[in-house]
Amino acid sequence: MGLHDKNSIWRIPILILIFAVYFSPFYIMLGISLKPATDLSSRWKLPSQPTLENYSVAIEQGGILSALLNSFIITVITVLLIVVIGSLAAYPLARIRSRFNKWMQVFILGIMMVPPLSILVPLYSVLVGIGGINTYWGIVLTLLTFELPMAIFLYTNFIKSIPTALDEAAEIDGCGPIRTFFHVILPQLKSVSVSVIILSGIHAWNDYQFSLYILQSSEKRTVTLAISSFFSQTTSNLHAAAAAALLAILPVVVCFLFLQKYFVKGMVDSAIK
Repeated sequence: MGLHDKNSIWRIPILILIFAVYFSPFYIMLGISLKPATDLSSRWKLPSQPTLENYSVAIEQGGILSALLNSFIITVITVLLIVVIGSLAAYPLARIRSRFNKWMQVFILGIMMVPPLSILVPLYSVLVGIGGINTYWGIVLTLLTFELPMAIFLYTNFIKSIPTALDEAAEIDGCGPIRTFFHVILPQLKSVSVSVIILSGIHAWNDYQFSLYILQSSEKRTVTLAISSFFSQTTSNLHAAAAAALLAILPVVVCFLFLQKYFVKGMVDSAIK
């Protein structure tokens, strides 16, 4: 064993501890979802006779499948709009060095610091006035408003790292600003776009605070509302809620596993460059 191996061996117990801390909630949730409702044994103990009854309850009574479809539609539309609008807005902010753009970037950072729930009452009043309650576009517009500043911030920092010589070469070839963006700049935004997709997509998928007030009908409820439906003031079904939660996080986990390489690269490039 070399000197480098001896200096690194202490990291193994730390990695095991970190893995145990992060994996334990999923382990407990899986165990609860496989236990019958009458099983009151320790949460850390796996069931001796696993059952899929809780998953059946989550699908039939909780409507988790229709909730998954609603969340998918809302998340996809929101993410697509964020990527398109965010990248288009960031391009002039990154390329045109002016006092107005500088203050605009400060304004965008300021919006990121505003707690969303602090303006819930006026936001709800506006949506009622324009007919946005119980609609896909109402919740999409709300999520888009609060997720765009982060996307613009990441895109702006990333585009600043792209040499302006590319823009100048495209201009010499006869490309205008719009054509330069779509043919030269946009193809280089793959890694940061993955970061934006994952961050904004997770926020849209896990949204509860806005969905609770905007999506009031049972046909439009998302996965978070479907899980919360198993808890009330009089009764609660923790086992079915755990099953529904597992079904809800599977798409997010699969998506992240496929995109994690680009996610890390995009975050590093946006923060450093």
